[in-house]
Parts: sequence; structure tokens; C-alpha cells
Amino acid sequence: MKKSILTLASALLVAFSASAQKVEFEEYDLDNGMHVILHQDNSAPVVITSVMYGVGGKDGNRKRTGFAHFFEHLLFEGTKNIGKGEWFKIVSSNGGRNNANTSQDRTYYYEIFPSNKLELGLWMESERLLHPIIKQQGVDTQNEVVKEEKRQGIRPYSNLVNEISKNIFKVHPYKDPNIGYMKDLDAATLEEFLAFNKKYYVPNNATLVVAGDIDFATTKKMIKDYFGPIPRGAEVVRTFPKEEPITKEFTAKAYDENIQIPAVVVAYRTPSFKTRDSKVLDMISTYLSGGKSSVLYKKMVDTKKMALAAQAVNLSQQDYGIYALFALPLGEVTLDALVKEMDEEILKIQTDLISERDFQKIQNQFENNYVNANSSVVGIAESLASYHVMYGNTNLINSEIEVYRSITREEIREVAKKYLNKNQRLILDYLPKKK
Repeated sequence: MKKSILTLASALLVAFSASAQKVEFEEYDLDNGMHVILHQDNSAPVVITSVMYGVGGKDGNRKRTGFAHFFEHLLFEGTKNIGKGEWFKIVSSNGGRNNANTSQDRTYYYEIFPSNKLELGLWMESERLLHPIIKQQGVDTQNEVVKEEKRQGIRPYSNLVNEISKNIFKVHPYKDPNIGYMKDLDAATLEEFLAFNKKYYVPNNATLVVAGDIDFATTKKMIKDYFGPIPRGAEVVRTFPKEEPITKEFTAKAYDENIQIPAVVVAYRTPSFKTRDSKVLDMISTYLSGGKSSVLYKKMVDTKKMALAAQAVNLSQQDYGIYALFALPLGEVTLDALVKEMDEEILKIQTDLISERDFQKIQNQFENNYVNANSSVVGIAESLASYHVMYGNTNLINSEIEVYRSITREEIREVAKKYLNKNQRLILDYLPKKK
């Protein structure tokens, strides 16, 4: 009876997500190469204007790391027609809010306004692209802002991903932290910042998404008026070095003065998030640590009481990914003992098919994630931008779930055997640093 109820619930969830979640959109290119995506949702008088640039922490001179994150701040400094310090005042005084974020692969800016302020949002983003003010005073101001952000961001284990990356990647720019090294920003000249802006912040390296309570014809005219005259830039060409495969297990140690309890990480280099294998690895992560009923939590935290926490995560990016297993010991348990327990679970996945019940459970979790991701116009706007910029296929917002639905238990076993082997990994001991 339990199995039939679970199957019925799964069928209902699939039927609901298939019928109710399709995201309608229209996309086209301006003559200057800017890609435009429009999504209409008239259920509330709200509009999102957003631009995603194909530039992230991996881009630029490796002696000048962190430029993309720096520009995330710098391009709020002001423009030819927006005074220094006025950007946020204009947004808030018109009933809006805005923000930006940067990853290793892209930078995303957005404003959320009442829908009668659509033109204001478009004008502001066109100003950011066409008339940014990049002067030494603004560079110096934002340099201090970034340093303060880094200081405030120092939390226990917060540097863990950077330590994994600098060990798992030897030549690819992913080895450097997204925020960069402060010495690089301190040494950078104004001319270098201007050159970075000219290279990456151009319409043909940008995707504009307008979503919400809009009229298509009116919106298209505004977009053409504000963004059409912006000149096309040179094409961005990337030739990143390729990583050699990891063929032998290696170890590393890192120290953090902000922790009292050590941690251990077992990390593997994995393929781009564009690949089917990456999506299978997502499912393996959910099986191992997707909630308190997951394999690692039940075994290491609940039953054996060996760990304060145990987690598996697929940190996939545009060029390469990292698959990482992480655990914090409880009491006198050694880090080696934690690795042994995690290895046992990986070996089980590589040897045996996971149960039908567990497989259905993780399928349900992915269906639920899909429904939630497309439940708000704000989330839809960022997804539309991401699927175009990162994957080159905007309609993945509707079709990617079909890939997850088509993954089999046999694939889960084969992908685990392909990527999660002892001779393909880093073991990182993350240890307290004596003050």
C-alpha cells in the first residue's frame, strides 16, 4: 500500500509540473548582438529588468584576479546621467529594489520595480552599459568595499571551496577565488579596469531579460530605443588551458583560524554542468545527503554518531565541476574514519543499484525543486538568463527536468564508477589554525 501511495503521489507531481510549469517566453537579438528574452506574467503589477553578462571570476589576466566581482560593485558607482551614490536612491524612491551577483562564469544585475516603472529599469541598465563612470576615485572606493566584504565574509569554513579549487585545478582559472586576491586589485591600474570594461561589458556579451507585467510591443520599442544605439564590441574569445586528468589520489592540508573542529573533504574533478553526467551527479548528491533521511546523514550523524555533519555536493560550473564529500567529526573520531565511512557508501553506489524507493524519492525531490524554481517571476527571470548565457539554450527552463526524469538507476551506478574513484581524487584536511 505504501508503495502504491508513493507511486500515485509521484505521478500526480509529474502531471502537475508538466501541465502547470511551462514557461512561455520570446527571444531575439538586437542588431548590436544583445540577446533579449521577454516573459509575460500579468498576475501582479511587477516587472524585473535584468542583464546577465558572460564574464566571471575565471575571466581576465591571472595577475589581476577578481575583476568581474570588483565590477559587480564598480558599475553601481554612477554613470554619465546617474550621479555618484544615486543609483540605489533612484531605485528605492521609485518603489524598487535591486542587486547583483557574480560567479566564476557570469555576472547578473537586476531591478524589481512596479510595472509602471519598466522604462526606468531599462534606462538604468542601458546607462550602466553605455555610460559607466570609471575613475580612480570610484576604483579606490570600491576597493575598500570589496576588502570590507571579504572581512565580513570570513566565517567558519567559508574558505573551504577556495581551498578545494586551488588544489583540484592546476591550470584552469577556477583555481583562483571568485573574489580574487587583494594584492591583484591593489596593483591594478585605472587603464586595466577601463580595458576590462571595454572587453566584457558590451551588448554582444550581454543578455537582457524583462519579465513580469509587460506588453510585448511596448517593451520591444523601449528596448530598441535604449539598447539599440549601443555599439557592438569585439567578440569575446576564450582559450582557457585544459586540465590533465587526475590519475592518482593526492592529499592537502589547509588551515583556518576561525574554526575549532577540523573537517575532511574528499573531492573529485567532474565535467561541465552542460553534460548529462553532471545531472546524474546531482542525483547522487541528493541520494547521499538530500535531507535528514539521506544516506550519509542517517548513517554518520544519526546511527553511528560519528559526525556532526556529513554532506555530498556537486559544485558544477561551465567548464569543469567539483564533486565533494564533506564531514565534521564528533568527539574523538578521526578524519580517516570519516573518509572510510563515506567511501563505503560510494562503493555501494558503484556496485549495486540504489533501491526503487530511494530512486523514486530523489526523483520527487527534483520534481519539487523544478516546481519551486519556476514559482516566481524573479526566479524565472534569472533562470531564463542563465540557461541562455551558460548553456546556450533558453528552453532548458522547460526541458531540463526531462533529462532528470530520464536518468536511470543504472546510469547512477555507471557515473559513480566513472568519476568517483580513489585514484581520481583529492583528500583535503581542513584544520584549525593556532592563533
